[in-house]
Amino acid sequence: MTFPLLTTSGGAKMGKTAQGAVWLDPSLCGPYDFYQYWVDCDDRDVGRFLRVYTFVPLDEIARLERLRDSEINEAKRVLAFEATRLAHGEAAAAEARAASAAAFGAIGGKDLQSLPTTAFPRERLEAGIAPAELFTLIGLTPSRGEAKRLIQQGGLYVNDERIVSPERMLTAEDLGPEGMILKAGKKKIYRVVAG
Repeated sequence: MTFPLLTTSGGAKMGKTAQGAVWLDPSLCGPYDFYQYWVDCDDRDVGRFLRVYTFVPLDEIARLERLRDSEINEAKRVLAFEATRLAHGEAAAAEARAASAAAFGAIGGKDLQSLPTTAFPRERLEAGIAPAELFTLIGLTPSRGEAKRLIQQGGLYVNDERIVSPERMLTAEDLGPEGMILKAGKKKIYRVVAG
């Protein structure tokens, strides 16, 4: 028995050797990252992915496929929730959806408790840590070099403030009431609290 390679509309294969691969094992790809993987898919792939990766009724998929422009995000959220629910359960899917809404809605006034969070030693924060090191330690960037490249391109943020220099040290003073909110690019967001 054979089946064709699963590819995106751009022709890229979906697999473990592909950059940005998604894993079912929550230790390799947590429910929030799994959810975001599906939200970030190409608009052209949504209908096909809904058919392949979910049990959404076909008439509902047909309705979602007719959505255009910014409305397609509704279809992506349905895909993300349903795929995450199947892989990780209803509670994890609901938590991932809430975290995504908190992360990518207006940050002010949102419940940030549901964001992926790491408790970082307060002593380490009080001593100061370079952004490239912190972003790499918590997994927002694969390496310090990548983090530094993102700083040069204006893609790293702490508490919605763009990091303009790799020399800027992050300290306990950067912790707000909800912790420290870190963003790498437009799609990766994380919360650090003092532990």
